[in-house]
Amino acid sequence: MRNLIYFMHTSLDGFVAGPNGEMNWIKVDDEIFDFVATMTEKADTALYGRVTYEMMQGYWPTAGQQPNASKHDKEHSVWYKNVSKIVLSRTISGEGLDNTLVISDQLADNINRIKKQDGKNILIFGSPRASHSLLGEGLVDEFWLFVNPVLLGQGIPLFKNVVETTKLELIESKIFSCGVMALHYETKKNQTE
Repeated sequence: MRNLIYFMHTSLDGFVAGPNGEMNWIKVDDEIFDFVATMTEKADTALYGRVTYEMMQGYWPTAGQQPNASKHDKEHSVWYKNVSKIVLSRTISGEGLDNTLVISDQLADNINRIKKQDGKNILIFGSPRASHSLLGEGLVDEFWLFVNPVLLGQGIPLFKNVVETTKLELIESKIFSCGVMALHYETKKNQTE
């Protein structure tokens, strides 16, 4: 069974973006990029909401070919081009999209079918609205939360639509030199308070 893993930067007060989608407060550096690369090596599928997918498609396919491309840009560009992509959207179709499956309905049935297929992990990068839908269906198996040392006060919440108590087990944590702390949790299925 493949795991669905949610990767997300969050503020200390639980927001993934500011009220207008601002993400300029997120700290990333080579140390974090290298760490995330160890996770992408264990995944062969990326899951996105439509907005994040369109943003990724506009950047990653050619990012590694740019004259000023960093080591991370080159590596992640290759990974992005090679992995299968899943997009949760009711507004785009999968026609003409290379190596991309669009899911517009029956979310739990479709995701559970994919999780049962042979393969590596499925990673969700960002995509807060899509993640909220997945959380509402209890489909997320693991979380990697990158807690940034900032308080936003308002914005798009990390968690929304959680329909029942979901117990988590802390598997590991890592503190980066830039002040970000990564917390790795697994869900404890079928347990409620």
